[in-house]
Amino acid sequence: MMISDVVYDLFAVFNAFRLACYLQQIYQIARDTTGVRAISYPIWTLWTAANSSTAIYSLTHPGNITLAWIYGLNALCCTVVMALTAFKQRQYHARIGQIPAGYPNVFDYASACQRHGTT
Repeated sequence: MMISDVVYDLFAVFNAFRLACYLQQIYQIARDTTGVRAISYPIWTLWTAANSSTAIYSLTHPGNITLAWIYGLNALCCTVVMALTAFKQRQYHARIGQIPAGYPNVFDYASACQRHGTT
């Protein structure tokens, strides 16, 4: 077995663990009832961009489809974390009746009119 084979196997194992951690994070966010305060959008955006760019790079330069799939799934999981966090925070603020000023309510007609400047 060559050193490159060992490195590739380690890469695959650790990325499988990373995907499992993303799923655990998604599960915890889905169960949260306190507004998901510990999630940092800038950090998750950075991780999404890094994973996406690596997936695109692996398709265009080395042509490694496995690497592209791994990083594509990582980027997808990061996007799900951010979207679910936004949903849970919106749900929490609506439940406690303290929607921050300027926080659009996509489900409310009056709020939609306000966003679009119509009455």
